[in-house]
Amino acid sequence: MLIKKIFQTPRSLALLIAIIVSLLTGIGFVLISTLPKNQQLLILIAYTLFVFTITFLASLILVNLFVSKRIKPLYKALYSIDKANADLVEELDQNNLLQRLEYDLRIWVEAHADEIDRLKQMERYRKEFLGNVSHELKTPIFNIQGYVLTLLDGGLEDPTINRRYLERTEKSINRLIGIVEDLELITKLEAGELQLNMERFNIINLIEETFEALEHRARKRNITVKFDKDYSKPIWVYADKKRISQALYNLVINSINYGKDGGKTTVSITDIGTRVQVEVNDNGIGIDQKDLPRIFERFYRVDKSRSREQGGTGLGLAIVKHIIEGHKQVIGVRSSLNQGTTFSFTLDKPGR
Repeated sequence: MLIKKIFQTPRSLALLIAIIVSLLTGIGFVLISTLPKNQQLLILIAYTLFVFTITFLASLILVNLFVSKRIKPLYKALYSIDKANADLVEELDQNNLLQRLEYDLRIWVEAHADEIDRLKQMERYRKEFLGNVSHELKTPIFNIQGYVLTLLDGGLEDPTINRRYLERTEKSINRLIGIVEDLELITKLEAGELQLNMERFNIINLIEETFEALEHRARKRNITVKFDKDYSKPIWVYADKKRISQALYNLVINSINYGKDGGKTTVSITDIGTRVQVEVNDNGIGIDQKDLPRIFERFYRVDKSRSREQGGTGLGLAIVKHIIEGHKQVIGVRSSLNQGTTFSFTLDKPGR
């Protein structure tokens, strides 16, 4: 324990060297004072050389021990190299080892501080994600449980409620299936495991098919879905048709869910050289600026009660983002509260 304390700091080493020198000097003084005067000078010179040699060797040994105990582990941790003590002492002798260690250690601390912050953030997201998944799954499961218990308690024989409760049970089951399928899809997208089947297709036709699929939903909400103008000619793109259809569906249904009564959703296409830009614009409730940075996160909801009421999984926009980025394209959003929202993304044109 005492040896470990001695090599903890340079100050303790210096103290030990001072003690050694003081003891040798004291012993020498006593010995020289007992000699005849005509021999004292010669003995003093010889003894001085002896003290210098002993002190130098002791200092060298102590420095080597200090390097071995303190600097070597730090060097190994920073550079993953097990360097010999002698080499480290030589570098220390050249007056650049400590400067390099100080600089590299500072860089290492900064880099790992960022990594630690990132890991903490990931842990927060993980907990939030698990909490959201639990909540999303719990709601339809409890609904199903309630409907089934009601039917078992006699509702099954009551023709006024049995079919209605079975239909509600089916709706909750479909919502569960939707959540599981979306989770599976986004997991594959994030892991880069989903293969894109690239093909040439007319984006105008795909948007028209999306309008037709959501016509009933839009009419129910008294919202008009349309193009910004008449596109008489086809506009060809090169992408995975199925995935882009899914992205368009999610964006348009999102605009309907967050639209105002009597509102409208407008889709426009712009030629931007080797790409086309698709915009889905609505005049709905809009998004607060503080929510915009998180709008593409899994399960993030701007209006929680409203989106759950519409039956969404909370994964739609996250899936859209990963689909578009999987095509090596960009997606953006701009919005003003109570004025509306515009989502835009790009797609490549077919090669010539």
